[in-house]
Amino acid sequence: MRTKSLKKNKINVITLGCSKNVYDSEVLMGQLRASGKEVEHEAASENEGNIIVINTCGFIDNAKAESVNMILEYADKKERGLVDKVFVTGCLSERYKPDLEKEIPNVDQFFGTTELPQLLKALGADYKHELLGERITTTPKNYAYLKIAEGCDRPCSFCAIPLMRGKHVSQPIEKLVKEAEGLARDGVKELILIAQDLTYYGLDLYKKRNLAELLENLAAVEGIEWIRLHYAFPTGFPMDVLELMKREPKICNYIDIPLQHISDPILKSMRRGTTQAKTTQLLQDFRAAVPGMAIRTTLIVGYPGETEADFEALKDFVQEMRFDRLGCFTYSHEENTHAFALEDNVPEEVKKSRAEEIMDLQSQISWDLNQEKIGQTFKCIIDRKEGAHFVGRTEFDSPDVDNEVLIDATKFYLKTGDFAQIKITDATEFDLYGEPV
Repeated sequence: MRTKSLKKNKINVITLGCSKNVYDSEVLMGQLRASGKEVEHEAASENEGNIIVINTCGFIDNAKAESVNMILEYADKKERGLVDKVFVTGCLSERYKPDLEKEIPNVDQFFGTTELPQLLKALGADYKHELLGERITTTPKNYAYLKIAEGCDRPCSFCAIPLMRGKHVSQPIEKLVKEAEGLARDGVKELILIAQDLTYYGLDLYKKRNLAELLENLAAVEGIEWIRLHYAFPTGFPMDVLELMKREPKICNYIDIPLQHISDPILKSMRRGTTQAKTTQLLQDFRAAVPGMAIRTTLIVGYPGETEADFEALKDFVQEMRFDRLGCFTYSHEENTHAFALEDNVPEEVKKSRAEEIMDLQSQISWDLNQEKIGQTFKCIIDRKEGAHFVGRTEFDSPDVDNEVLIDATKFYLKTGDFAQIKITDATEFDLYGEPV
């Protein structure tokens, strides 16, 4: 048995899953630092610290498997004496805590998504209410996520998020403005607004959809130059947001609106509260209100009962709509969701081939749209230097998921975190190449 080390405790926070989890990890780290703890985000293995916190994702099978593998890896490291303690938090832990405690007893403690004070206590720290909005950002210094609401009230049949995140709760405008001001003071220039559902923002607090008023207030924050909208639900979208997007230069002409499918029978079974005709009209309204806006969406293929005809309708829709950005997932059969009662009857290989077909179509659309950008000049934010290139983005691109603009660092010097005017000289399906003007 090894003797207890006398080294100072160092906490390593590992984040899996979506940007909402990144935000939660940042809040956790801010609280830990305020309690005088040494904390790092995803420290390299030779310097990873002796206390591990894994913030898990439990959304779909692949994400769950990744989270479980990470927990097992650190449970094994604890067994071998390489780390002292392992704590697990986040969505997987919220959803499967009793099972995880039984299957992986070597983890010190499991916490749900709303148990931050209890997790801090286990780490020897106090939850400080006065730190509202204070956090240690893990993104490049020029952008940060701003979580404007938690949870979801939508009844989508395939989705386990309400099981893990609870009901929709909006954050008050004044709190979010204060948080944005703090981020701006730290050099953040781009806010990426996230929530399970931006469309619903304000209904609980202000008895109306209040996203536009929030955006007006955030746009008034000095130092913030771009505000980007992620995860808007198509049903009940507040159209006054589009009017504001058109007249307020700080709000990027960009929206992430996951549509999931387009075939009416599938939309009905998914309990999406919309139809093909309504969705098509909504997208046409978007483009009429804000000409040139970039629309990102995500789709699900292989949902129970999806026929060839349903899939053909989806392919036709993708061809017709020519989305600027698109991601495609295969359906994951999640227990305790409404769709779990249905037979998961589309074979796995069919799901995969359908997803590939959609992405092949999108690849061609993306190629065509990117070729049209050659010769044009865009305001870009420079995120980082990687190898021989500076890597930037236009207002039509979100970090990690969309196009990047690559600028030859052997010929040009740019400052990371700054904006630059970049003329596009070449393009592939998912990358643009350019030079400063």
